[in-house]
Amino acid sequence: MKNKDFNKYGHKLVDWMSNYFKEIENYPIKPNVKPGDIYKQFPSKAPLNKESFETIFNDFKKIILPGITHWQNPNFHAFFPANNSYPSVLAEMLIATLGAQCMMWDTSPSATELEERVVDWLKDELGLPSSWKGVINDTASIGTICSLLTAREIKSNFSINKSGYNTNKYTVYTSKEAHSSVEKAVKIIGLGSKNLKKITTNKDMSMNIESLESNIKQDLSTNSIPLAIISTFGTTGTVGLDSINKISLIAKKYSLWHHIDAAYAGSALLLNKYKKYVKNINLADSFVFNPHKWMLTNFDCSLYYAKNHEALVKSLEIYPEYLKSSEKKINNYKDWSIQLGRRFRALKLWFVIRSYGIKGIKKYLKKHIKYAKNLSIEIDKDKNFELTAPQNLNMINFRFYPKNKDKSNLNDINHKLIKKLNKTGKIYLSHTKIDDIVSIRMPIGSTYIKRKHIEKSWKLIKEISNSII
Repeated sequence: MKNKDFNKYGHKLVDWMSNYFKEIENYPIKPNVKPGDIYKQFPSKAPLNKESFETIFNDFKKIILPGITHWQNPNFHAFFPANNSYPSVLAEMLIATLGAQCMMWDTSPSATELEERVVDWLKDELGLPSSWKGVINDTASIGTICSLLTAREIKSNFSINKSGYNTNKYTVYTSKEAHSSVEKAVKIIGLGSKNLKKITTNKDMSMNIESLESNIKQDLSTNSIPLAIISTFGTTGTVGLDSINKISLIAKKYSLWHHIDAAYAGSALLLNKYKKYVKNINLADSFVFNPHKWMLTNFDCSLYYAKNHEALVKSLEIYPEYLKSSEKKINNYKDWSIQLGRRFRALKLWFVIRSYGIKGIKKYLKKHIKYAKNLSIEIDKDKNFELTAPQNLNMINFRFYPKNKDKSNLNDINHKLIKKLNKTGKIYLSHTKIDDIVSIRMPIGSTYIKRKHIEKSWKLIKEISNSII
């Protein structure tokens, strides 16, 4: 492709992208395809000869789009928000154009120094300790791995990286509602999933503090070595809020590393009313949250903060001759995480913060929280539905509970309801289980959502529910 063609088709794609956002509600949110439907439309061999851009783009529209789940549709309420925004998308175009490898200061000074600045901006706005340092990763899973790696190395006096394990008795504690990435992390760093203690929860789905401390004491009485606690500010299933302030005190009492997973709900800490939940955060050791979930920044962009960033770097740094820097007093972010290659993620975060301002982002968060609160009131008033968990932030958990019908198969009924709703293409919902009860999850976090979308979704849910009993 020549530059003039790039210019021509670049404008064509931007026009298509703009129309996509305008017309996104016209697409079925969840594609009506079966496994293999997309795959079999591709030729069995790679093309030997070049093809025109028109042909490629037409196949994108003909083959790819019918199999896409449209996460940016304002009626998408499954899993978690993965929102974007116009400024973020435009920045992503620049990131791709620059094609910069931002692994160290020498390879792109602007990328390193902008990253340092924007993570400091958000550190201050979230209310994190001023001495903490941050880095932008792809996902919160990487932050959790880096956190536990650092905890492991500190506890072993940095011997495991050099000599390997001489014990497999380190234990990690988290809630049974914690994200699955915690269990994956303990596997990856060699602790073993059997040494992850999943603590029971309270009625509000927060970690049970008494059970946590009891497990720590029990392990201390054996040959086990308590290593770390992973608390959660906003669990995936219900956006449950662990008692982070109390957990911080327990971690300090027993000299355990304390990592706070706020991947989903951490954006809410921009709002002053939620800062009380982490007032003891200065006692914790690390914190992670994802602007790519609920802060207008498209995937991937995850911020990881550490109290002891020197220990983080010591746990991960490596200096082959070809990566030695000409500068000394700088952040080489390749040593702050697992990957060597790094994208220029800070640019889109910078575009978003400057385009909306902190005030605008706060307004956006408050709108979603208000929508969720109002809908939860409507659900609670309806005789055929009930809330299945306390309503937190922008998440609602509920189920269909027909009052005058047989309730012996409520789980099956709710599975059927979700399936029929998703098949309409007008909404997308997912579920979790709360004490073996199938619960419909409805996070409200789309960039483009308005009150009318909430009203339309609730009307559709009630209409479909009437057809399955």
